[in-house]
Amino acid sequence: MHLYRSHTSGALRKEHVGQTVKLSGWVFRRRDHGRFLFIDLRDHYGVTQTVFHPERDFFEAATHLKYESVITITGHVVAREGNTVNPSMPTGEVEVVVDTLEIQSAAAALPFLVDDKDGGPEELRLKYRFLDLRREKLHKNVVLRAQIISSLRRRMTGMGFMEFQTPILTSSSPEGARDFLVPSRIHPGRFYALPQAPQQFKQLLMVAGFDRYFQIAPCFRDEDARADRSPGEFYQLDIEMSFVTQDDVFAAVESVVYGVFDEFSNWRIDDGKGPAPFVRIPFREAMLKYGSDKPDLRIPIEIRDVSAIFRDGGFAAFANGVKAGAVVRAIPVKNVASQPRSFFDKLVDFAQGIGSKGLAYLVYGAEGVKGPIAKYLSPEHLEALRVQCGAEPGDAVFFVCDKQDVAAKLAGQIRVKLGRDLDLVEKDVFRFCWIVDFPMFEYDEEAKAIAFSHNPFSMPQGGMEALRTKDPLDILAYQYDVVCNGVELSSGAIRNHKPEIMYKAFEIAGYGPEVVEKKFGGMINAFKLGAPPHGGIAPGVDRMVMLIAQEDSIREVIAFPMNQRAQDLMMGAPSEVLDKQLKELHIQVDPKVVAELKKKEQEAIEG
Repeated sequence: MHLYRSHTSGALRKEHVGQTVKLSGWVFRRRDHGRFLFIDLRDHYGVTQTVFHPERDFFEAATHLKYESVITITGHVVAREGNTVNPSMPTGEVEVVVDTLEIQSAAAALPFLVDDKDGGPEELRLKYRFLDLRREKLHKNVVLRAQIISSLRRRMTGMGFMEFQTPILTSSSPEGARDFLVPSRIHPGRFYALPQAPQQFKQLLMVAGFDRYFQIAPCFRDEDARADRSPGEFYQLDIEMSFVTQDDVFAAVESVVYGVFDEFSNWRIDDGKGPAPFVRIPFREAMLKYGSDKPDLRIPIEIRDVSAIFRDGGFAAFANGVKAGAVVRAIPVKNVASQPRSFFDKLVDFAQGIGSKGLAYLVYGAEGVKGPIAKYLSPEHLEALRVQCGAEPGDAVFFVCDKQDVAAKLAGQIRVKLGRDLDLVEKDVFRFCWIVDFPMFEYDEEAKAIAFSHNPFSMPQGGMEALRTKDPLDILAYQYDVVCNGVELSSGAIRNHKPEIMYKAFEIAGYGPEVVEKKFGGMINAFKLGAPPHGGIAPGVDRMVMLIAQEDSIREVIAFPMNQRAQDLMMGAPSEVLDKQLKELHIQVDPKVVAELKKKEQEAIEG
């Protein structure tokens, strides 16, 4: 028999009754019933109940075993009888009567119980992440992640894609988020950067003629944490394809993403009709209807533009705002007229808390229209609003007035809050969509100039002709996002592969050819030597797993995440290094900065 086990702790079934087996694992649960001691033994594969009889010479040692001690036992499998059968456990029809016990590793007192469902405060869990990973839910999430990545690879290679690795040490990117910089020892004063994404490399692979590339790519960005974004590093399914249109990219991504979500979740996907094309929503339509370019389509609320109605209405605050260039967005909601006044007051407080000057509303009842602004509007204006918003008795309509971008954001956040507070979010379904037709340029109010709005390397719709003849703010790009349940999985684009178009696009954004050649010389020089039309995308692996696992935080699907302050509490990173190492890298640390940092860290610990 093997030194440590003949079976795993998840393998034993009724057909094993009578066999002698050897198991190894962790002491998960322990129940002392006087005559017998029951220990649930856990390993990667499952849990088996073991029984210790008092006549055994190791019984006393077994009674003193602490939780999470590692042991090896041999014993014989017996069937459980009657109400001792545990149908909630795959191994619940049997148990192992222990004949020998060997303690492999005695555990000390635990900072928290592995059997505890939430594990305690997140900071404590991250400090002891190796222990936290023993908890059933988290363990399953990390296994799920590995299975999803395996499925992604299988599906990509099945469609003719090849996986290539791109450099981890590269040059600093002048655009995007902050880089993580790596000082060079042999080139004093110069730095590598960890890649924010393999963007330029994957495009150069297309220029090199490889046609269909993918990679489960590590990406590094020095940015703040949030629920759907981990600070420091993350992984994405990086994809690039040559000689493709936007539709070709969509078809490939839809096949892979639909397949993975269908394989690993029992939720419905859209209408359950199979991997049909995801809904496509132009950017401007998304901002109008949902107040977001990552809309949650499970919420049955659509925002309306009612600026024209209020322009000549009697409500002066909105009328004057519209005449000064603002817009009015309406958020109609079904069957809320019966809600208490406190519901409306709390929503007004919420709107003000997210930056709105206020929140107007109308309530439609059997006896007519009520609400704080009803008295300022004529019957004709009230009727026009009712028709425009599709309101019926029992409904309410909420209004915000502000600059277009601000009004969209406010209305979008109010829409989401209403959907959640009123339990309107559709259950057990994934609603995918593509956001398409992003503007190529936008007006930067601070700089008072035209700037790129999304991705400077995207192909403008209409090509050079559009750049030469159209108002820059009217030019659309072949840029797209794929969104699921209000979470952006990825951005992508058909790339601008023509140097003359790239020069012109950057010129409109205020960059001369010398800037393009200095910052993006490697890319543009490659394009001058023959580049195919190409495009791609990079869905976030972490976010896909988070959605499939039905977790609210991305840290619940990553084996060793950092905390929200970008610290690895388990390994103590970032950490101080030896003076010798700093000298080798030609770096000198300001002692005042270090002292201030330590002071802030101590204050954070204390309070």
